[in-house]
Amino acid sequence: MKKNDYDLIIVGSGGAGLTAAVQASELGLQVVVLEKNAKVGGNTSRASSGMNAAETSVQAQHGIVDHMRTFYDETMKGGGRLNDPEMLHHFVTHAPFAIDWLAQHGLPLADLTITGGMSQQRTHRPASTAPVGAYLVKGLQNLAASAGVTIMTEAKVTKLLIQDGRVNGVQYCDNDGQPQELTAEAVILASGGFGASKEMMQRYRPDLAHYRTTNQEGATGDGLRLASAVGAQLMQLDLVQVHPTVQQDQAHAYLIGEAVRGEGAILVNQQGNRFVNELATRRIVSNAITKLPEHSAYLIFDQQVRKRVKAVEFYDHIGLVKTGQTVDELADQIGLADLQETINEWNRAVENQDDEKFSRTTGMDRALTSGPFYAIHVAPAIHYTMGGIHADAETRVLDANGQAIPGLYAAGEVVGGLHGNNRIGGNSIAETVVFGRQAAFTAKEEMGK
Repeated sequence: MKKNDYDLIIVGSGGAGLTAAVQASELGLQVVVLEKNAKVGGNTSRASSGMNAAETSVQAQHGIVDHMRTFYDETMKGGGRLNDPEMLHHFVTHAPFAIDWLAQHGLPLADLTITGGMSQQRTHRPASTAPVGAYLVKGLQNLAASAGVTIMTEAKVTKLLIQDGRVNGVQYCDNDGQPQELTAEAVILASGGFGASKEMMQRYRPDLAHYRTTNQEGATGDGLRLASAVGAQLMQLDLVQVHPTVQQDQAHAYLIGEAVRGEGAILVNQQGNRFVNELATRRIVSNAITKLPEHSAYLIFDQQVRKRVKAVEFYDHIGLVKTGQTVDELADQIGLADLQETINEWNRAVENQDDEKFSRTTGMDRALTSGPFYAIHVAPAIHYTMGGIHADAETRVLDANGQAIPGLYAAGEVVGGLHGNNRIGGNSIAETVVFGRQAAFTAKEEMGK
């Protein structure tokens, strides 16, 4: 096989790109993945909480009764009703299949937690409670290698090629900086969003231009530029998500996963008092922290929560976690005068299952009673770009007239429309698997192979 003789080119090697590669290979296609970074994974490698799906066999095994309709309604509400209804319906109804597909490929997500804006434990994660992103990237990368998928790193795609009105390849720079071309019958863009692009943030959300970001440095919107250059419509580019719990006291900003709150952590201000329903949507919680005089808060939890979220071991290892053997010891360390009273009040709310102050109803399975006690200083940072390429529910990239651009498909954060004005935690990983698979199906079908 000549090096430019592929059925399918995939741009980007995060969750969507790797899923599409594995699925397409299983469908009998010859696949190459081009990744501009030195290693695969993209932002998916940083995902920590889990993957949302409703009416799954995993939920049933945990005794949880859930409904796709509820999942749909809560995601629509969380997104300010700006979500694409058809795309969201496809997402919700295919998410359980995606959970099963992963399990069938040796990547089970057998444990559950909950994220903000959700009423049920539908955030699936590894049984070890390890961060979901690295777990899936490693597993999918191994599956792709076993299937004979070619993955090129340090290969930045600079242009989409068109022949006879159809996208049929890419131009890219190899790791020596030399321009190269590959041709194929179709191209899938799975290159992520623009959360690390100061230039694009200044253009579309100048009010956030000074914010730090949780994104890996390659998230600079390359796929949006590639698609736009061949006539694709871009949408909702001003809809950028700020994540409320990001540790920013070091050179790098570290996202503190929503599972910490989902397993029972609370947020307090500089006095040690709660100020928000910690499991409201990210938009609400971020705004509440920003309104505080310090524009930051402390995430407070105990040993029980730590045992339920393996990522805390990493946070502690790199020096993000303050520890006290007692609540008073922790409070003295960071100057939170009212912390003991706040925790006592919270524990009563958990015992009575009634949060009178902020109406929290989820993540209340255990009181904060088991020392040691922990605190992480957090503040909002740029996390996710909800806008992107306009595509349909089957991942076809659309032009300004709503017509599909032949041979071009897109999946993952590079696509706009699914999340509305606020992404629910756990929906991005689900999006990569659901639409990564769908892109492979649609591309295969429209090739006529």
